[in-house]
Amino acid sequence: MKIKIVEFVRSAFNEEQYPKDNLPQIVIVGRSNVGKSTLINTVLNRKNLAKTSSRPGKTRGINFYLINNKFYLVDLPGYGYAKVSKEMKKQWAHNIEIFLNTSKNLRHGLFLIDIRRNPTEDDFLMINWFKHKNLPFTVVLTKADKVNKSEAQKAVEDICKIFNIKQEKVITFSALEKIGVSQVLSIFEMYA
Repeated sequence: MKIKIVEFVRSAFNEEQYPKDNLPQIVIVGRSNVGKSTLINTVLNRKNLAKTSSRPGKTRGINFYLINNKFYLVDLPGYGYAKVSKEMKKQWAHNIEIFLNTSKNLRHGLFLIDIRRNPTEDDFLMINWFKHKNLPFTVVLTKADKVNKSEAQKAVEDICKIFNIKQEKVITFSALEKIGVSQVLSIFEMYA
């Protein structure tokens, strides 16, 4: 798939701010600092479209990116260890939950996990949500350049066992080495 037009539409903080045009949505979820913004910039071939930071918790709203005027890539705030107040974490969790449970246009989830980390309780909750809603999803193991090939393969096998999913549902991804970019683009193509 060729990415021709990318438009940052808005950062939404409540339901009234979501786009109303009924285009398909691919949602990106994962812990804070897992590499969501880096994946967006790499796959869309844009340098600073999504803001990256070494400090977790940079994404605060639900960010909508319109791709080729055909579908939205929706970047949810990261969950987990971001150094923000408990109130802010509650607000993020509430916003994520509202979006996931009310969007009628969700078609696919890209679920990001750092290839070097074990899934957290929050990760299990998210995977179970996708399974419960019967929403297609793909696990993207980010930062694959930080491990060797045999460690990457073991991580894929472990994730398949832990989440009880097939290997076709897992992509290893590295922005640095451009690993996994074509697989993510092929997911986009299904909704373009």
